[in-house]
Amino acid sequence: MLPSSLANEVRHLKLVHAALFAGFVISGMTATILGPSLPTFIARWALDDTQAGLFFTAQFTGSLLGVLLSSAILSMRGYRDALVLGFFLIAVGVTGLNSAGQYIALSATALYGFGFGLAIPATNLCVAEISGTRRAAALNLLNMAWGIGAIACPVLLLAGLRADRYTAVLLSIAAAALLLSIFFAGMKFESLVPKSPSTATDEQKIAPAHPIQVPVALALLFYLYIGTENGISGWAAEQAHRVGTGNSSTVMPMFFWAGLLSGRGISALILTSVKESWLVITGLFLSALGTMLLLLATARTQVILGVVLAGFGLASIYPIFISWLSKWYGERARRLGGVMFSLAALGGATMPWMVGFISQRANSLRVGLLVPLVGCSAMIALVAVLRRRIVA
Repeated sequence: MLPSSLANEVRHLKLVHAALFAGFVISGMTATILGPSLPTFIARWALDDTQAGLFFTAQFTGSLLGVLLSSAILSMRGYRDALVLGFFLIAVGVTGLNSAGQYIALSATALYGFGFGLAIPATNLCVAEISGTRRAAALNLLNMAWGIGAIACPVLLLAGLRADRYTAVLLSIAAAALLLSIFFAGMKFESLVPKSPSTATDEQKIAPAHPIQVPVALALLFYLYIGTENGISGWAAEQAHRVGTGNSSTVMPMFFWAGLLSGRGISALILTSVKESWLVITGLFLSALGTMLLLLATARTQVILGVVLAGFGLASIYPIFISWLSKWYGERARRLGGVMFSLAALGGATMPWMVGFISQRANSLRVGLLVPLVGCSAMIALVAVLRRRIVA
């Protein structure tokens, strides 16, 4: 039997792990709550498309500000304060979405965006630190939980709208976020972080040799990954529509998320027996192949195959990038994380726009979809360079 003090620590660690995973389900829900809610807002306040688009601007702006602030809070105050504040703001913001006033709802959107901008980096980095050598597998499972929330939220909201229970669904999500905020307020995170000798070895191996190149390469990888992911998932439905799949085109992003979720589950199982860098490069090649199939598709089955393959290939990439950040820089990752996650958000905002911009100029979405294909190729090159410099 374990000593009582050790047993309490193990139990405490399991509770925190479970709460962090539950929080990521809520974060995934919050990140996708706006899309299915927008028709309700348009009907409620008679918004035109430009006015409706401001809600996405408010969410992105709030999220970016939250991510930028997260590094300061994490380095000065630690994980607890970032998580408590983040989920509290999510609770307040999601509750405010049900407001009768357009501008209050717009402000609430920025508020919950700010909240998950704080919570997402804190959760990723905390799980990476407390998972020790299994950080990459744990991060794959964590981001799988985010995907479950992202898929579940539209389903729940649409069901709520049809049953005239939209308010109840919003309040349920807000209540869950508030409970998590209260839970995290009573937790001690300092005792959870393992002192891993391998972490110090990795830091000594990387930092002195290449103090500038490695973080720059990582920053570019964060930017390119989220930009590529959003570029594919954001334009998959429109590409399917132009191929001629009819009304079924609207469900195409679901195939992408299905590939992503299944890939993260498999990656978590095999990461103990394969090299992370090998898995990243293999995944990027698969995603590039899927993107190529998507942009060349002439039938519905080809679109589905391309989207699933692209999502499956990308599945393990982002969690491994976060794992590298934590493993190589230890507690310094709390300061660097704000920069990395900010660039990731910037990639999500700019690269899908580039797809549309190039598509309009070339009068072909197939040409526009070269943007995420180039993103995959650039990441392969960066990882190859990064591997040589790490080994050097």
